[in-house]
Amino acid sequence: MAFIDGSALNVALPAIQSDLGSSGPQLLWFVSGYTLMLASLILLGGTLGDKLGRKRVFSSGILIFILGSATCAASPSSGFLIGARLVQGIGGALMVPGSLSIISAYFPPERRGTAIGTWSAATTITTAGGPVLGGFLAQAGLWRLVFLINVPLGIAALIALLLRVPESSERKPGERIDIPGAAAITVALAALAYGFISAPDAGFAAPKVVAALSIGLVSVVFFIVVERRSESPMVPLDVFRNAAFSGSNLITLFLYGSLAAFTFFLPLTMVQSQGYSESEAGLTLLPFALLLAGMSRWMGRLTDRIGPRLPLILGPTLVGIGFLTTSFTGSGSHSYWTSYFPGIFLFGLGMGTTVAPLTTTVMTSVRGGLSGTASGINNAVSRVAGVLALAVLGAVALFHFSGLVMGRAASLGLSSGQLSSVAQEVSNFGNTKVPATIANGAAKHLSVIISSSFLDTYRLVMWVCTAFAWLAAILSALFLRRAPAAAREDRVAE
Repeated sequence: MAFIDGSALNVALPAIQSDLGSSGPQLLWFVSGYTLMLASLILLGGTLGDKLGRKRVFSSGILIFILGSATCAASPSSGFLIGARLVQGIGGALMVPGSLSIISAYFPPERRGTAIGTWSAATTITTAGGPVLGGFLAQAGLWRLVFLINVPLGIAALIALLLRVPESSERKPGERIDIPGAAAITVALAALAYGFISAPDAGFAAPKVVAALSIGLVSVVFFIVVERRSESPMVPLDVFRNAAFSGSNLITLFLYGSLAAFTFFLPLTMVQSQGYSESEAGLTLLPFALLLAGMSRWMGRLTDRIGPRLPLILGPTLVGIGFLTTSFTGSGSHSYWTSYFPGIFLFGLGMGTTVAPLTTTVMTSVRGGLSGTASGINNAVSRVAGVLALAVLGAVALFHFSGLVMGRAASLGLSSGQLSSVAQEVSNFGNTKVPATIANGAAKHLSVIISSSFLDTYRLVMWVCTAFAWLAAILSALFLRRAPAAAREDRVAE
């Protein structure tokens, strides 16, 4: 549910924007509103699973996710859809950490890498189907079914949990849930995420942005103080003394930030600038998803034998080369096989090399009783990475696109009134239209300017994503020096 929803939605965004009349900032909120709640509550979700029962919390998250999905499908406006996505985020925060913590609770360390690889392959199958499904539904005018598909999936998951999964928890008699810590980190992540998401539209100097970021930073400090003094901390800070755990979360931050930006901007560029249909854009990422699905289980077994360092250097390096390759697509280039496919193939090869080793490193770097917490931390990092990447790169993209269009339009000899109309239109980002007040010749030139400016903006975003991916590779070389097996032997000795 979580994977298919995100991948299908990105491809359906152009159709949703056209149907609901959404602005560029609202388009960012469709994605970031969900991520905001997910990032701010996911640590609490992982801890609640460990303490109250993984199956119980996982099931509660699925129920809330179903409710949010049905509400999204019925949304009559952009604002309503953003609100429904917030509800989905609450459900996702309870749901997302559950599957990995359940796996970690039942599989011994020597088999956990293979199990997580199987998990990665299974989730990737839905990720592969998501863009294809989203593209065809959007092209048919049925984008609301992207959300409704979660209802039968959720019911099937609840039945499987009821019949096949026993309950488990790590709560000890008399142990309390760290309410102050949970409240502090929830406020911190929510405030920081809200501040960065709001900044592209309101500006970093806006009072609400300054207030949100300030509250977030103060809450982070308060959280650290609370966790140091708590007898039962939600996030035992000593887990970050483990170089593999800290390093893998830094890798996640940069790699998944670039991934969020790539999957957001690629479909918009293909549909709104390159002339691809939604279904074609949905099929574009299929090679990546198939490579990830096919490689994950094998990479999980390989990681069990050789450790994560080499795969996590090679994988992000290939991902960065893939990003860089897709940036070279030219205006009017509609041959998928010569423009997008080479880069997406390298991107898929890199992510297939990376995902299972990265997840295994996170889950094997902490003692078993903290599996839900470790999963929650890593998922929080990946979601915060997505929030920050879309907020910061979204702001950069909107500013860069607007500057390019207005600068190039000035050479067309348009009147001040016509330029004002263009300035109002560019807030729609890739859905920018030529104002009706502009005559035929100038209108044709302006249409080319809009398309080329959007493509140039996409190219800039891809260069930043490339830098993020290569930074993740450098971090892998610096932090990951031993195989998980060696780290497990050290913990036993301790």
